[in-house]
Amino acid sequence: MAKLPKNFPEYSIMYKTLIKKIQDLEKEKLFIKDSESLKENQKRIIQFQKEIEKIKSMFPESFFEN
Repeated sequence: MAKLPKNFPEYSIMYKTLIKKIQDLEKEKLFIKDSESLKENQKRIIQFQKEIEKIKSMFPESFFEN
């Protein structure tokens, strides 16, 4: 088994929190009427996705797959 990062529990919790936040933002997108708010929502989703990719890169391949 590949080595886990030093702060494994914190990163794992952060990963799950970011996934949940993205899901919430995706749901919100359905109700946003203002294009500026929609753009801001999309920027946040992209930002969270980048953070998720950083976290995933610290873990063994397919660690978060289930």
